[in-house]
Amino acid sequence: MAARELRVLAQGLSFLEAPRWHEDRLWASDFYTHRVLRFTPDGTAETVVEVPGQPSGLGWLPDGRLLVVSMRDRRLLRLEPEGLTLHADLHHLASWHLNDLVVDVQGRAYVGNFGFDLMAAADPAPANLVRVDPDGTATVAAEHMLFPNGSVITPDGRTLIVAETIGQRLTAFDIAPDGSLANRRVWAAFGEPPTAPDFATAFTQVHVAPDGICLDAEGCVWFADAFGQRAVRVREGGEIVDEVSTGQLGCFACMLGGDDGTTLFLCCAPTFVEHEASANHRAQLLSCRVEVPHAGLP
Repeated sequence: MAARELRVLAQGLSFLEAPRWHEDRLWASDFYTHRVLRFTPDGTAETVVEVPGQPSGLGWLPDGRLLVVSMRDRRLLRLEPEGLTLHADLHHLASWHLNDLVVDVQGRAYVGNFGFDLMAAADPAPANLVRVDPDGTATVAAEHMLFPNGSVITPDGRTLIVAETIGQRLTAFDIAPDGSLANRRVWAAFGEPPTAPDFATAFTQVHVAPDGICLDAEGCVWFADAFGQRAVRVREGGEIVDEVSTGQLGCFACMLGGDDGTTLFLCCAPTFVEHEASANHRAQLLSCRVEVPHAGLP
């Protein structure tokens, strides 16, 4: 595994998630300043839109309109010329804060949620993965997921891969023509799901925590290991073939992009704990070069 030089693109941020390479820029959500940001090549952050309910997952409809998760009120919003408007209210389908998403080429969004109050150290509970169709109709796509987080869709549009952060695994589904999911299976596992019912004990049983993910042209997944201060490249079946250390900073999301798709962007911070991250603004956007370019969605 090659040693790589990390470049600091931006710092002084609260907590970055959901990085996306779109229209020759890196986009991301900064949780605790409630902003969707777009970064210029020199790392300057431009505010695209403010999301009072705390932004997370980002994606685009086929006509180019932005979809953005509003975490705390469990709504999926759409950016119109006049501003944000409701795309879908997921309150009745999501048991806690909404999280990341991926949007397919038809404009269907697959949205995860925490499942439990992470910041209050509530007992872990499974969550639904929700599908939102282009007209805003929302249905449960998959049940009993352990903190469904970053998601990718393969270039042929036939497979969805979801990071289950608390489950220590990547889970794959076949995507039917109507957007429904079938053939649920473990794509890669890094340990067993925790068996303890209480928060404190369960979290001692999680050693690898896949958070944000992206896909490359060889079919490998890069995932941010939220408990491991690293980004990891893994093949289907679970073989780890590369990793990038982020030193003392936690790594919570990653995305391949740049002009040739071989820049790996890393969303890093000293902590994911809300009261610390929101107060200290020590998050950074890092990058390094890798060999295999981006593929698939997002």
